[in-house]
Amino acid sequence: MTLKSICVFCGSNSGTNSEYATAAKQLGYLLVENNIRLIFGGGNVGLMGIIADAVLEKGGEVIGVIPHFLMDKEVGHTGLTEMKMVDTMHQRKELMADLSDAFITMPGGIGTMEEFFEIFTWGQLGLHPKPFGILNVDGYYDHLLAFFETMVSERFLSQSNYDMLCASRSPADLLQILQDYQPIADHQEKWLDRTRT
Repeated sequence: MTLKSICVFCGSNSGTNSEYATAAKQLGYLLVENNIRLIFGGGNVGLMGIIADAVLEKGGEVIGVIPHFLMDKEVGHTGLTEMKMVDTMHQRKELMADLSDAFITMPGGIGTMEEFFEIFTWGQLGLHPKPFGILNVDGYYDHLLAFFETMVSERFLSQSNYDMLCASRSPADLLQILQDYQPIADHQEKWLDRTRT
């Protein structure tokens, strides 16, 4: 699969583990090496700022999408290739999704999780066929991935829908997985168990 733009969801903080920042830089460099444009939330702080700066450092293209109210709080990056301004968080997510061929979730907080789960949900519902993955830096998402296994075993998430999710601890490995991704042929748009017990 040819990927021209990848949206990266990640924290507006850098976290306590230096591996998070290292991985953000590595991923940024890899995007440029593969001629892939970075789409992100437009911030100049935390992991968001680190990955944007890494791409710009290597001469890559970065498009930020940010609501006016966040730009007004002076957290918007001012050195991007292009900054797209929107009115709401919903518009931000929709535009980032429209601009992107794939999605990567790095370590982050509640906002990062909200973005990730919406893309996962849209994929489960068949609203997009785009690959999406978790960059599980230093095991940050081990508990989340284990919880998905619980969802599958408890029949709240189908195995075929879980199989849509790509995950790796390595930026290079995850990028290759996304590039090699083929939509699952027997994908169920949503697993509905119509029985009641």
